[in-house]
Amino acid sequence: MNTSIPSLGQRLVVLAYGLVSYAIFFATFCYAAGFVGGFLVPKTMDSAPASGFWTALAVNAGLLGLFAVQHSVMARQPFKRWLTRHIPEAAERSTYVLLSSLALIALFAFWQPMGGVIWSVENPVGVAAMHVGFAFGWLLVLVTTFLINHFDLFGLRQVWKYFRGVAYRPLRFVTPGPYRLVRHPLYVGWLCAFWFTPTMTVAHLVFAIATTAYILVAIQFEERDLVDIHGEDYIAYRKRTPMLLPSITPRDIDTGPRREGASI
Repeated sequence: MNTSIPSLGQRLVVLAYGLVSYAIFFATFCYAAGFVGGFLVPKTMDSAPASGFWTALAVNAGLLGLFAVQHSVMARQPFKRWLTRHIPEAAERSTYVLLSSLALIALFAFWQPMGGVIWSVENPVGVAAMHVGFAFGWLLVLVTTFLINHFDLFGLRQVWKYFRGVAYRPLRFVTPGPYRLVRHPLYVGWLCAFWFTPTMTVAHLVFAIATTAYILVAIQFEERDLVDIHGEDYIAYRKRTPMLLPSITPRDIDTGPRREGASI
């Protein structure tokens, strides 16, 4: 490992890289809300179909698969160790964030609407409830990132410390707010954002099913990594805290440590 002190120019480049990666992520996150919700963007998940059903299904499956592979492979510890042999460790998280954003941008650009309606809520109260659930999901995702340190999760803390010449220390394992109810409130937010819609089209259903399946599989890999990193702390936390759905029976209040993993 190269232990030489990086020059000011190198540190500036890494800092600029982290800032640009974050800016691309934030724009992508905002666009994603409009893309899934069908507002304020030129092309949404449910725009008018432009190709045949099976062609659209194949293209969309490929785009979702590309995102899943990129997101999962880059979140694994062996890949991180390989990557940081070629780039500064401080830039690893920003690289993950950047490539995840680019995979989503590709999905937005090449997504093929598929037509067809699975359900359509007409009752005004029902429509309002669906919109509230959708908004709650996106808000929960955003709030959760700040509870576990938004700036660390998206690489800004790492590049800032690198620029200042300060050693990076991983975050303490904590269980703030909703982490006392479920182990993965971030994923609960995504599921709400993807499933709460007054009009569920075929394309939206394909997207929701695929992302739900991915989340359920990804959780298994993430929790394996968390056990490797945090050992008995996470094992005990997992035993007393539900994964996605809060328990309806009384449980001991969780006061153990918790840190969200790197992947979705």
